[in-house]
Amino acid sequence: MLFYARYPVSFRELQEILDERDIPVGHATLNRWVVRYSLQIAEQAQIRERRTASSWRVDETHTKVKGKWTYLYRAVDRYGQTLDFILSERRDLASARG
Repeated sequence: MLFYARYPVSFRELQEILDERDIPVGHATLNRWVVRYSLQIAEQAQIRERRTASSWRVDETHTKVKGKWTYLYRAVDRYGQTLDFILSERRDLASARG
């Protein structure tokens, strides 16, 4: 299973962050922790992951983002859980008509 950091942070940067909080940990130790515990974290994430319904629909709305009007498309399951979304400057008529 492959994981990625949403915001890339190096082990040396993490070491500096922990040093600022008076937690003396080396960057090599942080790397060993990731290697050792990443599978356990992945298993727990799988257990806690909410299942989505097999049926879903697309919502379309027009909203302002940073003062600019954009179209928001959301894939929503029957329980109202957002599965995915996309912002677009232009309306995709073919997708909107569905």
